[in-house]
Amino acid sequence: MSYATTLSSRYVELMSGSLNRERSAAGRRSMRLAALRAPLMVKLIGANVAVVAIVLATCFGTGGHLVATIGVAVFLVVVLHATLLAIALRPIRDLEMVASRVFQGDYGARVEKSTVADHEVVRIGAMFNTLLDGLAADKARLRALATEVIEVGDRERAALARELHDSTAQRLAALLLQLSAAARDCEDPALAARLLAARDAAEELTEEVRLLSHTVHPRVLDDLGLVAALQKLGRDASSGTGVDVDVDVGDIWKPLPHSVEAVLYRVAQEAVRNAMRHGSPRRIHMVLRVDAGTASLEVHDDGRGFDLARVEQRRDGMGLLSMRERVALVDGWLEIKTAPNDGTTVVANVPLQSASSAAS
Repeated sequence: MSYATTLSSRYVELMSGSLNRERSAAGRRSMRLAALRAPLMVKLIGANVAVVAIVLATCFGTGGHLVATIGVAVFLVVVLHATLLAIALRPIRDLEMVASRVFQGDYGARVEKSTVADHEVVRIGAMFNTLLDGLAADKARLRALATEVIEVGDRERAALARELHDSTAQRLAALLLQLSAAARDCEDPALAARLLAARDAAEELTEEVRLLSHTVHPRVLDDLGLVAALQKLGRDASSGTGVDVDVDVGDIWKPLPHSVEAVLYRVAQEAVRNAMRHGSPRRIHMVLRVDAGTASLEVHDDGRGFDLARVEQRRDGMGLLSMRERVALVDGWLEIKTAPNDGTTVVANVPLQSASSAAS
């Protein structure tokens, strides 16, 4: 064996030993850190157990004949101490529970007053409640602002729809009549044909303006309510598309608040539009149910479906986000069930009591 080979082998042994020592030291440091990261109550009880162990070991070493009696007494002291610790640390656990509830979305959670909390813990709880009150107030202001933005948008759309229907469509209808009269009275066959073509174009334009007016804001929703609006939405969606759209409204025995009707109609409109545009369905089924406390709308299509998580991460999911925000503004919740090649189901639920109080 050469001198170089011997040096190389020795270097490898030294490096291996160094790595093993570093790993052993890292393992010991990890164990110490794990012990330090233990809960406070565990560390306190562990310290008491260590003290008891030392006392008992000392008694055994000195040969004391009262070891058993001392051990029982010390054990009872440790149990009593652990019980007192559990009571003393309860306010801290309450703070942790409130923080966990807030993290899960329960912004109404608050730290309750405790008879065993010390002054510092009481101050922390009061500060925590103050922060939560400020958060709730900010959330309420943002919600009021969002509600006002949506209501202003709805009013603007309603005004635009009225303008399209009552002014633009009427003027186009008058133009249509004039073109028809001109084509009838024209003696030049070529000019008459051109006038008839212009009349047909004006007729198609009039129909498109009326359809646009209904799409922007359905007047039937204001005039006849949600049931009639959903039925008209189904007829319009199935007209000339080859898609079978049926509406099941059950027995609606009382009118719903206008805010609820507007939200549910927008959800149905967006769900049907998405299905027609992206899903290529053969059938769309809408179901409206109202009980004593909740209005529920379900829109199901047998189209291609989609990857919900992926769509919501892109801007393609803005329509879904809009539906969620609208339903949330009336304290409702929206559920979307879909998968590629498995159709899509959109379910909106709105509590009627909160919607009625918000409207009043």
